[in-house]
Amino acid sequence: MGMENQAVTSEQTSTAERILEAAEDLFAEKGYSATSLGEVADRVGIRSPSLYNHFKNKEALYQAVLERLLEDFSAPLAELEKGPVNKERVFEWLETIVRQHHANPNLARLLQHAALSGGPHTNELIDRLFSPMFQPGAVIEEGDISLLESTGLQPWAVMAFNNLVMSYVTMAPMYRDLLGQDPFSEEALEKQLNLIKTLLQAVFEYKGAPPGG
Repeated sequence: MGMENQAVTSEQTSTAERILEAAEDLFAEKGYSATSLGEVADRVGIRSPSLYNHFKNKEALYQAVLERLLEDFSAPLAELEKGPVNKERVFEWLETIVRQHHANPNLARLLQHAALSGGPHTNELIDRLFSPMFQPGAVIEEGDISLLESTGLQPWAVMAFNNLVMSYVTMAPMYRDLLGQDPFSEEALEKQLNLIKTLLQAVFEYKGAPPGG
């Protein structure tokens, strides 16, 4: 009986995971409002009533999708904060984040839909994912970053770099022909990383007064 119960539990877990994966893809493709539970069930290959055995409604499913994405994408920042936050470790963290978004563009796409048409728990996701980087001195503790700290521009810098990373995976496919290559290829990824690192290095090395200062 114990082995049978374990088999049932394993099957339920597997079904729940497949539901989450299908829902994540659909929410990223269409947004919260345009996605129905029936579509999720169809993609998983189960009947709609069966879905309610795992998630009580669409909002609960959406929140579970967000939680899973949050766990994956907040892990690198949590790792960064475990040690001294110097420039080298910031660059390592940045590369990890960029590679994560290339490997799974669903978070960026889901947030883009949420920004345009809304969705439950979005503000909570944004707060938990980005608020640590908006704190003074949170991004880096070494070097001259007067452009950020002395002018109060750090939150805008965080937004700019996050937008640069996320908008690439949502918008770059539109420029596939202009780029002349797959925007998700390793070569394109290296070019994006070089661009972001060059811009971030310029911020670290900035020593003059900002415009209007």
